Amino acid sequence: MHFNRVILNSRKCFLYPFIRSMSAWSNVPMGPPDPILGVSEAFRACKNPNKVNLGVGAYRDDNNKPYVLPCVKKAEKILQNMELNKEYLPQGGMPEFCKQAAKFGFGDDAEIIKNGRLATVQSLSGSGALKLGLELIKYHYDGPKSVYVSNPTWGNHIQMTKYAYLDVKKYKYYDSKTLGLDFKGLMDDISKAPEKSVFIFHGCAHNPTGVDPSHVQWDEISALCKKKNIFPFFDLAYQGFASGDDENDAYSLRKFVKDGHLVMFAQSFAKNMGLYGERIGAIHILTESKEQCTKVLSQLKILVRSQYSSPPVSGARIVTKVLEDPVLKNDWRKEFKQMADRMKNARVALKTNLKKEGSTRNWDHITNQIGMFCFSGLDEKQVDKLVTEHHVYLTKNGRISIGGLNSKNVEYVAHCMHLVTK
Repeated sequence: MHFNRVILNSRKCFLYPFIRSMSAWSNVPMGPPDPILGVSEAFRACKNPNKVNLGVGAYRDDNNKPYVLPCVKKAEKILQNMELNKEYLPQGGMPEFCKQAAKFGFGDDAEIIKNGRLATVQSLSGSGALKLGLELIKYHYDGPKSVYVSNPTWGNHIQMTKYAYLDVKKYKYYDSKTLGLDFKGLMDDISKAPEKSVFIFHGCAHNPTGVDPSHVQWDEISALCKKKNIFPFFDLAYQGFASGDDENDAYSLRKFVKDGHLVMFAQSFAKNMGLYGERIGAIHILTESKEQCTKVLSQLKILVRSQYSSPPVSGARIVTKVLEDPVLKNDWRKEFKQMADRMKNARVALKTNLKKEGSTRNWDHITNQIGMFCFSGLDEKQVDKLVTEHHVYLTKNGRISIGGLNSKNVEYVAHCMHLVTK
């Protein structure tokens, strides 16, 4: 018995390297760190008392604290007193939420909601809406299996498109010389795209540049897309949060609908209602008929079932309560305007303090841009100096999160930006 055990143990020792090499995960490569999350990690590790985080993509108040909207707190109290259960939602989400979300995006009196041509499904915020939309394109879209994204764009647009096994193509958008919109390049690339190509458009507050087309330019983009039979996929994550006026921020989406486009629309309530962790959004797809809408809805529900089965209920209840209650909805509009105004004031303060520092550079782009992000115009070397020498953290492409600026740090940030751009 002892001899047999020795033989068995020796066989195990002999076979162990071979067994280990057959591990299911032996060929998994190390994934690259997320550039934005990496900024936050470096910021947390920094011990300098003057450190500033301009990388986070979330709103902060003037005390650099996360902000829970008063209307959300009121809605939560009302819901708590209703003693609701925690049962599963249907695959398509809460029907009342889907209806209210569609009305907020397309307008209260939008005919497309009344005539049954709009397929709406609750999603895991804006990212989940994009994922569902891209998956639907992959399996069912009658057109090229490629998606055009702006250059530059939010990194997850590229990542999610690739993981949906769709080809990523880029269209010109940002002009690094003028620090503004490359409108001619954008129009040229739409003109050259094959018929039925899918274009992801940032409806407002372009991420990461903060550069938006004017209403007149949106009119021209819509007309050209109509002529070229381009399929528009709107990512509208900042409605109300960008300008403080939800009607204004939805102009591009509603113009395309008015012009007869069959749009796809990824919607989020993370930024404008501060519901980041609730993961609440919707995907809307405008179809040609009620019959087509029913079919699209059926396929969206199959995608939901295969991915996460049922969306979360808490965020849907909060948004629905705010949108259905006239008082809460009015409060909300005032509150997201206050957030938008703080962003605008922070831009003005940064630009003003750069001038006070004696900077001779033109910083007009800071106030010309809109929304949470600003493409500062700083190059990678200047960003590296900001981080290593002054402990001001931002992404390598020079994108600043305006939410990270406040009355206590804006002078310091301006001073440091001036030092690295002399």
